[in-house]
Amino acid sequence: MFKFVEHIGVIVPLNIANIDTDIIIPKQFLKHIDKKGLGKFLFHDWRFIDNKQLLPNKKFILNQKIYKNASILLTGTNFGCGSSREHAVWSLLDYGFKVIIASSFSDIFYNNSLNNKLLLIRLDEEKVNDIFNIVHLNPGIKCKIDLINRQIILGDTVFLFFLENSHFLRFSNNLDSIDLTMQYLNDIKKYENNIPDFLVNRKIFESYS
Repeated sequence: MFKFVEHIGVIVPLNIANIDTDIIIPKQFLKHIDKKGLGKFLFHDWRFIDNKQLLPNKKFILNQKIYKNASILLTGTNFGCGSSREHAVWSLLDYGFKVIIASSFSDIFYNNSLNNKLLLIRLDEEKVNDIFNIVHLNPGIKCKIDLINRQIILGDTVFLFFLENSHFLRFSNNLDSIDLTMQYLNDIKKYENNIPDFLVNRKIFESYS
């Protein structure tokens, strides 16, 4: 069962701002409705020179051997902007990314990621630049993400980040939005039972009790 309180992985630096969802996964791959298998299309137009994925772009950082199994993405501001396609999150997860660190994210992309348990960490741009500097000086460095203490640990350097308690509960207990709502089921039933009969069809509520 998926439970996330700590993750250690290689951090890959992609210092580009405003990476939109069409770059993350181009529109021609949106016909796939299964979350599995979308990782091979991640950053397709940057990872490959041809459309058949036969010629990798050796200059693109994810094609460098040292970052082959990277699971933490460090990137520029406004990551995930553009269209609301959830496939962008699915492709990142299927590729193997567990965490994305940036100074800001598109709101829709952020919520899609949260619902799919892809952890997004917002940091001040100054701190993001500090991490870029560390990673550039130490290619292939592993990073520890500690959700309990809200820490990013890179060697001897620690960066603190904010994570709402409700978000922490999602990751640490493998909960989705429905699970979180069902925690208040008794309160919901109490509220429903207090609604005057002339406003509702009581039989509807009774069927759920």
